[in-house]
Amino acid sequence: MKWIVRPSKLAGTVAVPPSKSHTIRAVLIAALANGKSVIKNPLIKGDGSSAIGAARALGAQVDLQGDTLYIDGIGGDYSKGQEFFDMGNSGTGTTLFASVAALGSKLRRFDGDQSLRSRPVKPLLEALEKLGAMCTIESKDSDLPFTVEGPIKGGKVSVDGISSQFVSSLLIACPMATADTHITVYNLHEQPYIEMTLWWLEKQNIEIEYSENFTSYNIAGRQSYKPIDMRVPGDFSTATFAAVAAAVTDGTIKLNGLDFSDPQGDKSVMKVLSDIGAKVDIQESSVTIQNGDLKGMNVDLNKMPDALPALCIAACVSRGETYLSNVEQARIKETDRIAVMHSELRKMGAAVRELPDGLVIEQSRLRGAEVCGHHDHRVVMALALAGMIAEGETVIDNAEAAAVTYPDFVKDFRSLGADITVEQ
Repeated sequence: MKWIVRPSKLAGTVAVPPSKSHTIRAVLIAALANGKSVIKNPLIKGDGSSAIGAARALGAQVDLQGDTLYIDGIGGDYSKGQEFFDMGNSGTGTTLFASVAALGSKLRRFDGDQSLRSRPVKPLLEALEKLGAMCTIESKDSDLPFTVEGPIKGGKVSVDGISSQFVSSLLIACPMATADTHITVYNLHEQPYIEMTLWWLEKQNIEIEYSENFTSYNIAGRQSYKPIDMRVPGDFSTATFAAVAAAVTDGTIKLNGLDFSDPQGDKSVMKVLSDIGAKVDIQESSVTIQNGDLKGMNVDLNKMPDALPALCIAACVSRGETYLSNVEQARIKETDRIAVMHSELRKMGAAVRELPDGLVIEQSRLRGAEVCGHHDHRVVMALALAGMIAEGETVIDNAEAAAVTYPDFVKDFRSLGADITVEQ
């Protein structure tokens, strides 16, 4: 699929799609619980659909009625379900489900699409092996497909925190190991996502002690999860695109369905936009963003790496230079987002330099071009924003990838005034 995007000025109100990160955690915990959970307003397409499939593979009973999921969990029978987990394009789902799959004695095999096969999982599998699991990577060229076979028993383990998902995966699974677990994290990144996982564990009354810097954890074994009844909040990572669109297209956009008390780290994007000069008005469950006189600055993205692609577009219209820094983990997402955004924005005339841990972008006049989304939902949507401020026409290949987290992107942005044509 291709998107053809032309210059646009956006204005209006839009509801933010449900959080991918919360949906996956909610589905996973519900699948493990003893009893029936109710999850309202989940993300049911893309990564959400992969999580639902993984819950069924674990052996949970999942029923979708309208916009509500009813999940009857496995309740401690960790060897139920199927051998094969088809995770599609979901890196988060793959990582989080891998550790709980290692709780039982059944051999489980994980695989997904070509993009998912480029994602690293080996640091997590090495940690699971130290806890008693047997893990096998089938290919010499990628970390997927892989198999895990438990049960993990607990113990002492260290894990690379280059991806917060490795840490979160262990934190969710280890309370159900047969013995206590001590986890040490080195090279910590993306701390807010770990805090989100801890938020879930605290709601479940899981016994866990951790250090102030989130690098050391003591987890009691033989615990269990209880059913949940909750509504999934709006996704700040997805909201970033409409927020940036308002800032760069001289428009005013109101985003509904956001909870600023939520632990999602990407809510800090609103502060970044305010700091660079956009007008940001936060209300109880919404935020309104309006264009201002944007200026370049140094933005540390370590705690919100998913914001990199969209903020690249804000940087293109900001006076002076913008440094998007301390985000080396962006290289191990669906794509190497640092390299990809450097390459695609250069095609559109941007003055951009690649750094080991980020990008330096000068204020640039963009021109339409044929660009590639690299099967990465956030890259596709960021390039659409670029097309809205570029001269002429921008053609984006692999645009179907946006559906991973924002299946209604075209519909919502057209309602705001975006000039987007879809070409199958």
